[in-house]
Amino acid sequence: MNTHHTADTSSPSLSLGCYRLDWRVTRAMRLPDYAGSMLRGAFGHALRSIGCITREKNCASCPLRQGCPYTMLFEPIPPEHHPLQDFSKIPVPYIIEPPEWGARVLHPGDTLTFHFTLIGRAVEELPIAILAWRRALARGVGPGNGQAELTGVWLEQSESSSVIYTPESGSIRKHDTQLTCPPPSGDKVCLRLVTPLRLQNNGVPLKAQTVTERALLMALVRRFALISEFHGEAAWQPDFRHLGELTGSVTGKRQLSWLDWQRYSSRQKQKMALGGVTGRWDLHGELAVFWPALWFGQWLHAGKNASFGLGRYEILAA
Repeated sequence: MNTHHTADTSSPSLSLGCYRLDWRVTRAMRLPDYAGSMLRGAFGHALRSIGCITREKNCASCPLRQGCPYTMLFEPIPPEHHPLQDFSKIPVPYIIEPPEWGARVLHPGDTLTFHFTLIGRAVEELPIAILAWRRALARGVGPGNGQAELTGVWLEQSESSSVIYTPESGSIRKHDTQLTCPPPSGDKVCLRLVTPLRLQNNGVPLKAQTVTERALLMALVRRFALISEFHGEAAWQPDFRHLGELTGSVTGKRQLSWLDWQRYSSRQKQKMALGGVTGRWDLHGELAVFWPALWFGQWLHAGKNASFGLGRYEILAA
């Protein structure tokens, strides 16, 4: 599961382990409209219980935080100084894609399926991630503590999928996770926004009438650049100012609507508004320089709360 990268901005590479986790429900499980936040909470709790040696209440004061698998995956440590800005947080190297939208109850014997992506060097943490997921769903998730047993982990690739782990086998099959960006497809890119894309300007959400091509493209550029720098083996280093100027040449045709959604934050003891835009967005113009960020964004997502599946989109055939 070695990761290999290139600094060539024309065809950058990134290690992306895109996994499908299949489960058999053993105790009735109530899924909310969007289960991403619920699954992330369960995963983080289980990962910390497995990975934490010192049992410190606060990771910031832990002497072992630099080499801790929980910290690496769930609370990566930002650099003290950075030429772009000083970061209080950096992107996490995982993404959870929960089951499709819609509240429902899964009964014993039903199948639960969701996707989990590890990014860059975090691919090496797959064994402990699988253990944490198994522990999380054995303990129980959601109202009533629904439980499930893992039946298999599949590596999902563009043309195929293959089983890399089952509880019976007990070992993870070696597999290649490197993705290399293909050449640009021209001056038109069509996006289908699958889960709410929440972009903000000075803390104000950008809705269907106010979101812009510049906001989308620069969010994607920034996310891909930071992820490749902090979690990859070679950074994709765009000229942010130049790309910001080039966004002026890009126009869009939008068929977007706002989807409201809220989740309860147990840490902040309040409901959090997480609505965003969904629908189709056709981009036209000088897109070649943005292409790596657009293409990898299909796996990395965009906007707020990408780590639990918001801001997911697909590139459609033009």
